[in-house]
Amino acid sequence: MDDRRFHYGWVVIFTGLLVTIGAHGFGRMSYTLILPAMKDGLHFNYTQLGLLGTGNFIGYLLMAIIGGFLAARFGTRVVIASALVLMGVTLILTGLAQSFGFAFAMRLLTGLGNGAAYVPAMALGSAWFAVERRGFATGIVSAGIGGGTMIAGLIVPVILDAYGVDGWRFAWYFLGGGVLIIAAIAAIAIRSRPEELGLDQVGAKKHNASATSAKSAAVPLDWGRIYKMGAVWFLGAVYFMYGFSYIIYMTFFAAYLVKEMGMSSGEAGGLWALVGGLSIFCGVIWGGLSDKLGRARGAALAYLVLGTSYAILALWHVKLGFFLSAIVFGMTAWSIPTIMAATAGDYVGPRLAPAGLGFITLFFGIGQALGPSVGGYLADITHSFTGPFLLASGVSLIGACLSLFLKPIQSEKS
Repeated sequence: MDDRRFHYGWVVIFTGLLVTIGAHGFGRMSYTLILPAMKDGLHFNYTQLGLLGTGNFIGYLLMAIIGGFLAARFGTRVVIASALVLMGVTLILTGLAQSFGFAFAMRLLTGLGNGAAYVPAMALGSAWFAVERRGFATGIVSAGIGGGTMIAGLIVPVILDAYGVDGWRFAWYFLGGGVLIIAAIAAIAIRSRPEELGLDQVGAKKHNASATSAKSAAVPLDWGRIYKMGAVWFLGAVYFMYGFSYIIYMTFFAAYLVKEMGMSSGEAGGLWALVGGLSIFCGVIWGGLSDKLGRARGAALAYLVLGTSYAILALWHVKLGFFLSAIVFGMTAWSIPTIMAATAGDYVGPRLAPAGLGFITLFFGIGQALGPSVGGYLADITHSFTGPFLLASGVSLIGACLSLFLKPIQSEKS
């Protein structure tokens, strides 16, 4: 193939970016902005709101594991498009909630779609790009989280203001419609592996791609290899620390600023948009750093920066502190998922990358399921978010220490 020819891998990776805009940006990160209005509209307490977040992450946890294996078995296009349709429908239905039970069920189903879409999307870099460019490519996909967060930060406050007491309902309607549009694009553009089009990975040494595809198809997927690798289990433990800590910050960021610090929803939304805008390129930056510095040192540094952002929000109760925390977090927000996805691909190879990432996401998801409930409970009993944010900071520092013990690349076999 002519090196000057445009590689379809870039189409796939930028479609993956759109997927993460919908799956994470619209389906998950928007919740922190809608939370205060939803609390008032449905008369929930913070424990209930935390449980809604937990329900979402339980769904995410269940399907992240299954979705990764389904994508490895049946292909990422079908799995991602179907998951986004489920997400779009349940986001719209969330806007119809009248009770805690119904809202919990919809957030649970949204989480199922989120996990099934996000994990295979994050594994696209391992399938389409050689190891030397894998962190960078995965960072492009993760940029959608920041892009979706920024878009939500800009439009959700406008919707809340425009529709009054029912604004939170219309916010879910608009976000759900956006996810359905992305589902259609993903169904058209995504391909699971370069061999489907007779191509090599981007940056790989040239060889007969069609022959490789036939050989790969003839070899059964060695699922047990994932569970037998101690390095993969340890990687999951490292990922748990991120899931538990960052979600406390994300879930209660706006509620803390609006309910405890007295900021308007517009000001909080502006800060959230700042987080989203800064985080658009953080995955690319940190993924590239991990390509150069190694996954262990890259992850440790990222955890230290994240822990600092949580501590600033907890301890510096002035607008400058809020802005500084948002800036530091935004520049590092999706660093750990990017590095974990690239590392999973390093360990188990391109073919098993979705399943490997799905497996370590089990640990990540457990952390996410626990974080909102524990954080909400602490906020209720202390009447302050200082404790939850300090807890998040401490857990992040533990993640930094564990990251230093990550093993180097184990496998590049497909």
